[in-house]
Amino acid sequence: MRFIALVYFLTFYGLVDAAPAAMAAKLNMWREFMEGITWINSWNQARNNPDVILDTLEMIRKAGYPAEAHVVTTEDGYRLTLHRIPGANDSLPVLLQHGLLCSSVDWIFLGKGKALASMKWASMIYPRMFTYITNITSQSLHTYIGHSMGTASFYIMASERPEFARMVQKMISFAPAVFISHMKSPLKYFSKTFPLELYKLIMRHFFHNEFLPQNNFWKYLAKYGCEQNIIEEKICANLIFIICGYDREELNYTLLPIILSHDPAGASTKTILHYIQIYQTGKFRKYDYGLDKNLLVYNSSEPPDYNLANITVPIALFYGLGDWLVDSVVSNKAIQIKYVAKINSR
Repeated sequence: MRFIALVYFLTFYGLVDAAPAAMAAKLNMWREFMEGITWINSWNQARNNPDVILDTLEMIRKAGYPAEAHVVTTEDGYRLTLHRIPGANDSLPVLLQHGLLCSSVDWIFLGKGKALASMKWASMIYPRMFTYITNITSQSLHTYIGHSMGTASFYIMASERPEFARMVQKMISFAPAVFISHMKSPLKYFSKTFPLELYKLIMRHFFHNEFLPQNNFWKYLAKYGCEQNIIEEKICANLIFIICGYDREELNYTLLPIILSHDPAGASTKTILHYIQIYQTGKFRKYDYGLDKNLLVYNSSEPPDYNLANITVPIALFYGLGDWLVDSVVSNKAIQIKYVAKINSR
């Protein structure tokens, strides 16, 4: 502390007796020094964060809320876990859906009063989930909140099964990953470099139907790769920024080990391939199996577009101007958006 006070005194003294240009340079040096102090405090907090080893229910209970796990079985036999925070008797049911490669913990690792609760999901099983929630709460779903792919999957369900979409009173979209052909992320170069058949070959031989599942490698990286020193923490943060967009002021660096201990949480390789197709074609349409199978499945050589005009649920859309993965193009399409909010980067 005495060292910091001494540096502060010397820096301030230099600023008082300086020409305007030199003063600006020293102000910048002072700002960088204070940012360094912030990084040190952030790093010290992250090193001892016990939430790294907690799962979704444990984090919720640690924050002082009750938590339940419910299992829903789909028509084709998949068993899906919904994480629930029970509310008061007069509370309204809300379903939160995470994005691609994420999990339910993404909604709650910020802690009490700073985040939302979540229920885990799988694509195209919303009718069963909506029915289950209605039965257990004795009322229809008030709001569906989706982030990234959690919005896209709802749009698909609402366009294909509008009778079930009507079970939801309203929908909120955060960073909708629907029309992604305008993405700024370097992922666009990966998505357009090779023909689709090569991507299919890579996914089949190297990822065995599951892309980037959560495993011991990511847990090791979270514990020993991002919290050992400030430099490693910066590297981990910039890996996120390079893919998603740069906004350092909005990232809580103390959460980096927690983020990497839970994400990526895995996704099917077919889902990854589907998004590559959406990017390459610029169309939000069904999965392209190739000419022969398309004729069998869709009775056409090309997969049909999702008919977003079928969606009648009121939708509010929020997106960040600094988001490199998605943009506002969805608001200009056939989907009926009731409210749009742009969020500026700092």
